[in-house]
Amino acid sequence: MGDIKIGRITLGIYATNCYFIFREGSEDVIVFDPADSGDYLYEKLSEKGFKVGAIMLTHGHFDHIFGVKDLKEKSGALVYAYKDEEILLSDVKLNLSLSVGRGVTVTPDVLLKDGEELELCGIKIKVIFTPGHTEGSCCFYVKEANILIAGDTLFEESVGRTDMPTGSSRKLIDSIKEKLMVLPDETKVYPGHGDTTSIGNERKYNPFLV
Repeated sequence: MGDIKIGRITLGIYATNCYFIFREGSEDVIVFDPADSGDYLYEKLSEKGFKVGAIMLTHGHFDHIFGVKDLKEKSGALVYAYKDEEILLSDVKLNLSLSVGRGVTVTPDVLLKDGEELELCGIKIKVIFTPGHTEGSCCFYVKEANILIAGDTLFEESVGRTDMPTGSSRKLIDSIKEKLMVLPDETKVYPGHGDTTSIGNERKYNPFLV
């Protein structure tokens, strides 16, 4: 089997990072948080010869889900989200899409549980429940490649906002300390916005985790 590779396409007014991972030599990719435009993502991935095998959501805010419908329709891929995020995904006020004048909802095909391990496109992915940014936020850990798709839970020397619907600062910090800081230092963190970091860097320099 080939090495696991990761790509990033940044989309939308909030510069949301949409990631895709795949095994080198394989045409099947897993897409995380298809941000602003599903059509654009599908076209760009197709140009590279990729086929979307799964769509995974770290949480349900509008800037992470606007592209889900179109990407799902074009690819036929199933949509995966944490079970506690179902309410927010279905409510245009809670997911804040109404506030930007583009109301959108998502109905996941598969609801995930904490600690669940999936094998998609030949890649094993562990679900890590990290409430705080939203009640149903989660991260996705690919142990083989030392990759953590962190959504808006953990950023480079910062953390996600907690002042939006279903957010909780206490839960967020607990989630990061108890669920993410136990991962190896060399784990590469791919956040929903901004630059890549590592668990080791955040353990040393993140002021919110002191």
